[in-house]
Amino acid sequence: QVQLVESGGGLVQAGGSLRLSCAASGRTFTSYTMGWFRQAPGKEREFVAAINWSGGATYYANSVKGRFTISRESAKNTMYLRMNSLKPEDTAVYYCAAGRNVVIGAPTSYGYWGQGTQVTVSS
Repeated sequence: QVQLVESGGGLVQAGGSLRLSCAASGRTFTSYTMGWFRQAPGKEREFVAAINWSGGATYYANSVKGRFTISRESAKNTMYLRMNSLKPEDTAVYYCAAGRNVVIGAPTSYGYWGQGTQVTVSS
């Protein structure tokens, strides 16, 4: 059974930092693109960041560029999202996802999803 499990969410003040982790099990995702998406109440799920299978290419939404860093440890089947300078508008449930031949920013092209972890940034 394939599972993606996020952790590391929580409550933080504006300007603070968090690191999210996504642990994959049930298969090896070394050939998959992995990404982070987020969904705030009443809004659609939106792309945050993605990383290709080798870790050599990363992609970011303009809203997080320069503040968030995506990385992966293929040997551990784990992906991370380091979030710095957090803003209240970053508040959302954050999901990790994996897929092959994806359109980077399109959630429908990712075949595997985690259950999400809540990030709340207070002002």
